Amino acid sequence: MFIQTEVTPNPDVLKFLPGREVSPQAVRDYRTIDEAAGAAGSPLAEALFELEGVEAVFLGADYVSVTRKPDGPDWSAIKAPVLSTMMDHFVSGRPTLRGDAVAEDTAQDSEIVTEIKGLLDSRIRPAVAQDGGDILFDSFDEATGVLSLRMRGACAGCPSSSATLKAGVEQMMRHYIPEVTSVEQTI
Repeated sequence: MFIQTEVTPNPDVLKFLPGREVSPQAVRDYRTIDEAAGAAGSPLAEALFELEGVEAVFLGADYVSVTRKPDGPDWSAIKAPVLSTMMDHFVSGRPTLRGDAVAEDTAQDSEIVTEIKGLLDSRIRPAVAQDGGDILFDSFDEATGVLSLRMRGACAGCPSSSATLKAGVEQMMRHYIPEVTSVEQTI
């Protein structure tokens, strides 16, 4: 098995491509070992958290983004153990996710929110995923036109995420959906 690695715009995050599905039903973002060990957790993420210096694990459809602690070991020290842990996991045949890892959203969206989510899914999220991250709809205030989005994976805490939101996402949203007046990041 060969796992490719890619740098991301966030210097604290590396993207790992195992050449197989990781979390095809829904992306998962784990910030603590307790989240990874929970009923809707991930044995892979849990094993990665056991490595010194791992701060967060993001599971995309076909990749894993690992965030290192800014004050922890640098990538030259942590990359090999991360690769070894991933290799062991995928070769073992264990599942990447456990329990009910996909939550259903049953809320009824307005027509504008449906358009926003469609544009996010078709144009924005695939581009952001190339950098090892994800961007999720949080809320839309129809009175002010303010769209709030949540950055995850390599995008969370990335120095260029605010530029991505303003120069890229906001511009595209305003072009296709004139009701959107501005885009903000929520945590």
